[in-house]
Amino acid sequence: MQKDTLNDLFDNLKGEFDINEPNKGHENRFLDKLTASDSASVDSEMTSRFNWKPFLAIAASLVICFSVFATLQSEPEAMDLASVSPEMSEAQDFFTATIQTELKKLNNERSPLTEKVITDALNRIELLEKEYQNLKTDLNESNNDQRVIYAMISNFQNRIDILNTVLEQIETIKELKTNNDEPKNTI
Repeated sequence: MQKDTLNDLFDNLKGEFDINEPNKGHENRFLDKLTASDSASVDSEMTSRFNWKPFLAIAASLVICFSVFATLQSEPEAMDLASVSPEMSEAQDFFTATIQTELKKLNNERSPLTEKVITDALNRIELLEKEYQNLKTDLNESNNDQRVIYAMISNFQNRIDILNTVLEQIETIKELKTNNDEPKNTI
């Protein structure tokens, strides 16, 4: 069906086609015009095309920086003992250093005999740490209430007490093990 339409089209246009040969040098003139047109379009593209990508990257970076800055500014600072007074800062430093030392001692005492006691102690310490985080929030909301400060100090003391008690239990376990392993001298 289309073949018939194309044939009909060519039959209808018969005699209207330009079948004459172009003038001499036509190909060279055409190529000259083509290269002139290409160079002009490249020049116009270079002058008219502005590279926005670096500016968009800078703008995006600035937006991210401002949003991070705004987010950090809007979050209230979490208060702890160190923010109450210099004396409390010293107390907090003392407690945290003592707890770290005791935790190292506790980890050095790990053995199959003591593993359950140590794991239990670390779980209780973790609970006290979560409670301390809640106390920090309470301190911030209560505006340095003395009861909250006292509870924070008690929390540190409880952690140290747990660690000392566990270390004593470990020493007892070691002594019992040594006593059970000693040969019994009977006469």
